[in-house]
Amino acid sequence: MKKFSIVLFAALLGFVACKKDKEDEQEEPKLIFKLKFDPNQQRLDGRGQPAVVPDTHSTQTPDFNAMSAHYIELTPNEYTIPGQGVQVYKGATISGQGVVTIDGDDLDPIDWSKAVVKDEGEVFYEIPLSQVPAGAYEYARVSVTYQNFDIDLRAGGFDVKGTLASFVGYGQYIENLPIKSSSLEVNGIKTQGFWAFEDHLIGNVVSGQAPAGATTVPNPIFSTSEIAEGSCLVTGEFPETFVITGNETEDIEIDLSFSVNQSFEWYDVNGDGIYEPDAGDQVMDMGLRGLVPVVQ
Repeated sequence: MKKFSIVLFAALLGFVACKKDKEDEQEEPKLIFKLKFDPNQQRLDGRGQPAVVPDTHSTQTPDFNAMSAHYIELTPNEYTIPGQGVQVYKGATISGQGVVTIDGDDLDPIDWSKAVVKDEGEVFYEIPLSQVPAGAYEYARVSVTYQNFDIDLRAGGFDVKGTLASFVGYGQYIENLPIKSSSLEVNGIKTQGFWAFEDHLIGNVVSGQAPAGATTVPNPIFSTSEIAEGSCLVTGEFPETFVITGNETEDIEIDLSFSVNQSFEWYDVNGDGIYEPDAGDQVMDMGLRGLVPVVQ
């Protein structure tokens, strides 16, 4: 009986120690990124200035369903060139399926099958704060790759809604692309500006490609820190310098607030402000219109 009690006591000690180890592991503070889609946030151009809609174009503010990003970087100041800040997240790429040339460099495309796709308010990514170097950061850079949103349009004489699945990343290898209720077989590399659309009336699916270089990528520090054409590395300034001391004991949450203010833009053939593919309207720009990283 005494031997049994000793064995039981040892087991209980082991259980308590294991439980404590798990609690300690769970209590390690993290840096948490969440997405926000703000229809009222300022609409910016590629240089971070208030954007002007061309006379021949029309816009609307889409209803966002989800987004994906390939890269998140914390940037100390306006002179930090892309890639020289602190990379806190990078998604998967795929080799052996071709390359995408950006600014003279041949890059493996983003692996769409492994992309992290999240809705507003969901945790997009988290990393232990112990893995983020202590320092002061004035900007965040986010390489946006994919957007899924609902828009209004006129088709076949009916005013209907539809869902647009669009890619604004530098290039991605896509096998099958879900849109809403339907999907599209792609099986190839698609570069910035590729989109697929499903209407909510009969579920018809069409796809297309926005013109090269037409996607807006806001970068308010373009004069000191340019980004490569064809990428979608959106830059945003923290309202107050974000400081990591290295002594944090609690999680830090950052809302990556993207401006979706009139972010869907098309060439409007008859200038009526209604997206009408049947009339020849063409998708021109699906770029997000600004980024404000907000520490909660």
